[in-house]
Amino acid sequence: MSNPDSFNLFSFTGKTKILHLSWIAFFISFVVWFNHAPLALAISESLGLTREELKTLLILNVALTIPARVIIGMLTDVYGPRKVYSGLLAVCSIPCFMYAMADDFTQAAIARFLLGTIGAGFVVGIRLVSEWFPARQLGTAEGIYGGWGNFGSAAAAMSLPTLALVFGGDDGWRYAIGLTGVISLLFSVVFYMNVTDTPKGSTYFRPKSVGAMEVTSKGDFALLLVMKIPMYAALALLTWKLSPNGVAMLSAEISTAIYVVLAAIYLFDSWKVWQVNKHIFSEPVPAIHQYQFKQVAVLNVLYFATFGSELAVISMLPLFFADTFELDPVMAGLVASAYAFMNLMSRPGGGLLSDKFGRKITLLVLTAGLAGGYYMMSIIDSSWPLVLAVVAAMACSFFVQAGEGAVFAAVPLIKRRLTGQIAGMTGAYGNVGAVFYLTVLSLVDYSTFFMVIAGTAVLGFFTLFMMEEPKGQIAEVMPDGSVTMIDVT
Repeated sequence: MSNPDSFNLFSFTGKTKILHLSWIAFFISFVVWFNHAPLALAISESLGLTREELKTLLILNVALTIPARVIIGMLTDVYGPRKVYSGLLAVCSIPCFMYAMADDFTQAAIARFLLGTIGAGFVVGIRLVSEWFPARQLGTAEGIYGGWGNFGSAAAAMSLPTLALVFGGDDGWRYAIGLTGVISLLFSVVFYMNVTDTPKGSTYFRPKSVGAMEVTSKGDFALLLVMKIPMYAALALLTWKLSPNGVAMLSAEISTAIYVVLAAIYLFDSWKVWQVNKHIFSEPVPAIHQYQFKQVAVLNVLYFATFGSELAVISMLPLFFADTFELDPVMAGLVASAYAFMNLMSRPGGGLLSDKFGRKITLLVLTAGLAGGYYMMSIIDSSWPLVLAVVAAMACSFFVQAGEGAVFAAVPLIKRRLTGQIAGMTGAYGNVGAVFYLTVLSLVDYSTFFMVIAGTAVLGFFTLFMMEEPKGQIAEVMPDGSVTMIDVT
């Protein structure tokens, strides 16, 4: 019988098998999510897109991921990771095929918007991995899951242009993108056939209510409603970018209608939060069942600065290097890929450091490094040797991605049955950050853009002092009503 404390990464049994299947599922979801970026020029020529329309596709690609991560997180907590991840990979192959067959901008835009849903796959694996690994190994396992899966965007950048050339002709890009949809569809079956939600004999804890996150105090109730506002604000910002004030994809009337709908959904969302949590205003939650939502809020802010900046920087870094050092597009893309390449080791490294030295101190050090890294990026100019600029980008990238690993080393230790929802909200904040930073980029120069990210990292550093190191045990209620304690240290 294998030792439950062992962690052999080269095994394909037990918890390690689940880890490998999880990161492969996440890897495939990222390949599909970012399959358009490396083929952008070919797609643009084929469909006759303007530069503004191409930028609009980039914005649409991250739009639906914000609500999708929250919704998929809820579904994961209720139905389990096996069904949800398999279903997501299968269903999202459809807009992938739609994108491959698009004949004009409108068709491409609708498909790209729907494809943002696959970016929500990340939160499913966070819950699944947390079910299989003990707290002392959780940061490392979640880091490997996130880092190796995240590498899917870099893998797409490296392989899809070659695949398009192999298929050849004007439609080479269509076959390359269509192939990613086929892979997603096939792996959904592999995942469903080979994964269980928990180890044999373990209980999968589900939330008491669905439709909104549970909180355990009046102050947390108010904080939850406040923390939901930036997610709706990001969607409003996207609408503004698509309105006549931006790229004019949407008319003024449609834009106004979307603003009204977003406000209405926020009010409905707030009502659902009340429905799920109104009992806390009449009877206090027993201390053993309480958790602190401020822990979630702090991690949201940190993921805004880490993953939010990563998504934004990956989108603009080739252009930054091309403009600053007068490189051709191919060379600029190759140089910029060094930033994404760091994911393979940085994110698992952040999780490993978190396991070894503690969640809070690791986040403090990495967030300070993040602020310093982006300050360094802000002073890069054409007088720098290119090699030094690349080294600075890679050093910055280490702190960004290790910070992501450290954030999700803490997420599963807050409240087990809500892990999908907490991961969904924190993950959504990463996309909110991306929308915010990309909007800033459209208004300022590169140096100011990097300084804004550094500033938000400093803000994240100070919010960290409100975080408490996860320790001891958290209580969950078994189906028979008895209480079980789960170690978080």
